[in-house]
Amino acid sequence: MLDPPEPDAELLRRDEALRLGWSDAELARMVRRRELARVRRGSYARSVPSDAAVRHRLVVAATVAELRLPAVVSHTSAAVLHGLPLRDAALDRVHVLRRPPASGSGSARVHLRIARLDDEHLDVVDGIPVTDVARTVVDVARTVPFEPAVVVADAALFSRRTSRAALTACLAGMGAVPGCRRAARVLAFADGLSESVGESRSRVLVHRSGLPAPDLQVRLLRPDRSVAARCDFGWRSCRTVAEFDGRVKYGRLLRPGQEPGDVVFEEKRREDEVRDLGWQVARWTWADLSAPDLVAQRLRRAFGRGRHD
Repeated sequence: MLDPPEPDAELLRRDEALRLGWSDAELARMVRRRELARVRRGSYARSVPSDAAVRHRLVVAATVAELRLPAVVSHTSAAVLHGLPLRDAALDRVHVLRRPPASGSGSARVHLRIARLDDEHLDVVDGIPVTDVARTVVDVARTVPFEPAVVVADAALFSRRTSRAALTACLAGMGAVPGCRRAARVLAFADGLSESVGESRSRVLVHRSGLPAPDLQVRLLRPDRSVAARCDFGWRSCRTVAEFDGRVKYGRLLRPGQEPGDVVFEEKRREDEVRDLGWQVARWTWADLSAPDLVAQRLRRAFGRGRHD
């Protein structure tokens, strides 16, 4: 009996397994024993990941391999292949497009679009044809709600895999396509200084609360002009800064030999110094993003204190 695929072999196609000497009965037996997991009919993996984005990458590869006609992976599926963060996006179908005059319809597993695609916006990821980062961001911005679209656009700009000029040119070149006004809003709001999903979601929260837009990655200086702190958000007119506190951030701040408690203590000392410099400080966490009114009230109180100090 042949060994199951190696861990680094993400996907095993049935035709390849048969060529290597396996039989359908052996594949079925391995699935029953959980030595293999069925990704799609005719496609197997060592296991199906619990992470939705990682799982979707496998599904995309399996789906593209079985398409009767070639297609380019697009929209949210392309975002997954490019490693862009998706939040609350449906990953139940693989999104692909074909250039006109192609025709056809999708299925329960494939969302097919017929759309113009310039060669400059065509890329390849892991051997799979995919829209490039700029076109992917624009397509996502046209088709998903504002907040998750901003998260994707911010991440693409922050990683410098595209630019505001490239995004604007891509959207303009597409003409009056469905969702173009929605995409224009997203691109106007997107900011490459936003360093995380939490920061991007926080910016949307502030915007929807009707509060002034913050400056990002604000540096506060001591009297000797040295940097006392760099804060996620800042409102200089209100002498207020704010921080989104995610566990990932504290992980980034952890130096060799440090414990998490050491980082928290240093953050407390940093916050004390910021307050000593005459600035108000507001903080919130992932859980707080689900209570936008509370975050907005916290900021308004800080603004009020900052204006009166």
